[in-house]
Amino acid sequence: MKEKDNGILLESGTNELEVVEFGIGQNKFGINVIKVKEILNPLPVTQIPHSHRSVQGIIEIRGEVVPVIDVGHALGFPPSEHPEQDKFILSEFNQTKIVFHVHTVTQIHRISWEDIEKPDRMYQGLETQITGVVKMDQEMLLLLDFEKIVADISPDSSINKSQIKTLGERERSEKCILIAEDSALLRSMLEETLHEAGYTNLSLYEDGKEAMEYLDSLIEDGKNIEDQLQLVLTDIEMPQMDGHHLTKRIKDDSRLDKLPVIIFSSLITDDLRHKGEMVGADAQVSKPEIVELVQTIDRLVL
Repeated sequence: MKEKDNGILLESGTNELEVVEFGIGQNKFGINVIKVKEILNPLPVTQIPHSHRSVQGIIEIRGEVVPVIDVGHALGFPPSEHPEQDKFILSEFNQTKIVFHVHTVTQIHRISWEDIEKPDRMYQGLETQITGVVKMDQEMLLLLDFEKIVADISPDSSINKSQIKTLGERERSEKCILIAEDSALLRSMLEETLHEAGYTNLSLYEDGKEAMEYLDSLIEDGKNIEDQLQLVLTDIEMPQMDGHHLTKRIKDDSRLDKLPVIIFSSLITDDLRHKGEMVGADAQVSKPEIVELVQTIDRLVL
């Protein structure tokens, strides 16, 4: 994965990403390069009693113990026909390291989020497992929803509205929050959790492009943005327009730049925080730290 070290990764706000292409059977999938730490040949795996069926076990990588998830099994595909060619993708997101066991790893593609289509029911049951589809040279590359795969295996690793109880009694707030989040599961969880925290006036959008179109419509209608909306909460990885580009568009527009923007993403790490700072985000919170998110919203809008 030397590509990351050679400055190939793109500047923030360009609405582009790089994707590692990997195979499960005859199917081609992708994972954002930003999530990938290393590509490894398979290592001996220690099985864990009573673990989820898609969890192969654990391995040790440079002194760290990391779980191994069989991606093919999680998606309902048959085992690898050539296990000697299999690969381990060491990834990091949601402040956690995880190894994804795949059948092949082939190449890296640089693409625009604009070229990524939203999945629909054509994908025969996989539409809940993928966040986007890239059509390339008569073939399709499916971008997997790795957060959902992990949440299905370990629900405690995702957003949990019960954590809001640690904040004690809260008053309802009429402050309006715009949310851009492509995962239907996480949109629903965010809506429930923010309602629990007292924020019930929410506008939810499936990607940055839809959110930006709504903001543009408010401007075209001559509305005072600060009367209509008090905060934008955005994911980073979204089809059509990513969260960094959405943030940059907001902060570069004098009619919108007073609007506080929080980036809430699994990709907020010490190495990547500077990307959000470069596009002008007012705050960045790593998923699934929902209590920190609510406290940050309170600070910016109350």
